[in-house]
Amino acid sequence: MMGISKPVVAALAMYIMLAACGDRSKETEAETLGSTDEFATGEGLIADRDSLPGARLYAENCASCHDGTVPKAPHFQWLEMMSPASIVAALNGGVMAEQGAVLSDDEKLRVAEYITRVDLSDGLPEVRYAVACKGPAARFDRAKPSVETGWGHDTRRFIPANLGGLSARDLGDLELKWAYAFPNATKARSQPAIGYGAAFVGSDDGTVYAFDLETGCARWTFKASAEVRTGIVLVDGQQPMVYFGDLTSKLYALDALTGDMQWSRRMDDHPSATLTGTPAFHDGTLYVPVSSLEVIPAADPAYECCTFRGHLDAIDAETGAVKWQFFAIEEEPRRIKEDGRVSYAPSGAPIWISPTIDTARGVLYTGTGENYSSPADGNSDSVFAIDLDTGRRLWHRQTIRGDAWNVACMMENNPNCPEERGPDFDHSSSPLLIDLGGGKQVLAVGHKNGKVYGLDPDAKGKVLWQTKVGRGSIQGGVHFGMAVQGSTVYVPINDMNNTRNGDVLDPKKARPGMHAIDARTGEKLWSQVQDNVCGEGRPFCDPGISAAVTAIPGAVIAGHMDGWIRAYDRKNGKRLWQFNTARPFDTVNGMDGRGGSMSGPGAAVGDGHLVMNSGYGLYSHEAGNLLLVFATKE
Repeated sequence: MMGISKPVVAALAMYIMLAACGDRSKETEAETLGSTDEFATGEGLIADRDSLPGARLYAENCASCHDGTVPKAPHFQWLEMMSPASIVAALNGGVMAEQGAVLSDDEKLRVAEYITRVDLSDGLPEVRYAVACKGPAARFDRAKPSVETGWGHDTRRFIPANLGGLSARDLGDLELKWAYAFPNATKARSQPAIGYGAAFVGSDDGTVYAFDLETGCARWTFKASAEVRTGIVLVDGQQPMVYFGDLTSKLYALDALTGDMQWSRRMDDHPSATLTGTPAFHDGTLYVPVSSLEVIPAADPAYECCTFRGHLDAIDAETGAVKWQFFAIEEEPRRIKEDGRVSYAPSGAPIWISPTIDTARGVLYTGTGENYSSPADGNSDSVFAIDLDTGRRLWHRQTIRGDAWNVACMMENNPNCPEERGPDFDHSSSPLLIDLGGGKQVLAVGHKNGKVYGLDPDAKGKVLWQTKVGRGSIQGGVHFGMAVQGSTVYVPINDMNNTRNGDVLDPKKARPGMHAIDARTGEKLWSQVQDNVCGEGRPFCDPGISAAVTAIPGAVIAGHMDGWIRAYDRKNGKRLWQFNTARPFDTVNGMDGRGGSMSGPGAAVGDGHLVMNSGYGLYSHEAGNLLLVFATKE
């Protein structure tokens, strides 16, 4: 499962996890999950949720719909990922206004406090959003290019100099221009988009911004229902548009110049559905990958696991209407009753990645994660080729067989753990369609097992080569995205040694850092394994690269889990530039800003600027709340 790495239990699902743990001793919990302090309390969160006054209010007014059994009602695990302000806003005239009408203002705070475990005894924390732009800074410049490459357009993630305005020789002159502290945030995971002199980005509390690149003021803001998880897809045209998805699987279309919503739709009624992979835009259609976090409620032994199937939908970009729907698992889950308990199969195979469009062949490529329940089938850990016009499956290539996993496998004697017990190695990185010359192409596909596969798109995904780059693990190998320039494939490797799920890994085999291979042969060109510079007092700091990487002419830019941005030379991997984000920063909105681990999105490059998020306060990684904007010295 990607986007939600399995050691997730730490911050996201503690309510469910503790319920599932039952009467187990503290010693057993610590042995299964890692440090009791890490997983039972979280950073700055209230440990004893059930003693809060909001517990009764939630049980009486909310629990019956948010227990995972009511379609369209997000599961409790979703609610606890929201900010307290978002919960209160939903009860105060938002989507939960009817339920909130019977609650006093103080009771709404208590409900939000219970759900999020944030102390609200002094009310909602004060926040300072971006200052509204005035004068020339408020105007979009249509003459400045829209950078339509990277997630949503071209998954090779190479930004040519005529669009990005940066190449390897410019890196030494980069300096921080401004920083913004996202309010109500412990992570920053929405890939920015650049165009018209603006940076468009989503945030942890659901706010989407169109920032002026020069000053950091906001030309407009928009409030989504929940955390914006996908990247922002900026599409030029007579009416420029931005598209994105949120935590509750809701897809949005906004006017890029005003922020006005044109339409929205929820992509799946399953209580655990979410949008993680960035939609791909082509010829008036959005191709939207749909994933879920059903692996988390599966940790409750009483939960009837599992019913979600990963799918990818073709959506009319103008109207939001569904054109076709492709399910990774073609058959619907069947009800199975064994030993007096109910389960469902087949399930899972979520689609976490931004799909790759092959216009010449009329094909879309995507990949899947693990099955959620036994038996594992032939669709998990697979690469699919799908007809662009009809959604018909053309071929698929499974790289790892027998992979079924959910969070119950981190629990002692939990009946929801599949017989296979993992290994939970997903395809979580977009396939790269690479020209080799002479009319030949290869599809390079990364995997959490630490391998990169070269597939033949003209021979139903025949494996041309496979190269072991990293050690691989539940939090190892290739995570969110590789990049390519020419035939040089940049392969980021995470390879955490302490995955906090009980695995015993050999640190000598770990290869955290940046690597390059030749797309023609799979031959390794160079490796830069990053030393651990975390030091004492940073238990959630790691040297590897989980975030997607971005290529510019002559170099590749990577955000590491230790909070450093590092740029590497294309020819030999020599480090060309680095910047430490894991520290406090002064911000344009006057709030405390601090960077941390970087995961999910990578660098956005455009109009001579480098824009990057920092902070990933989940899954045993370092929290942060920053948007950082760099430009060359004037």
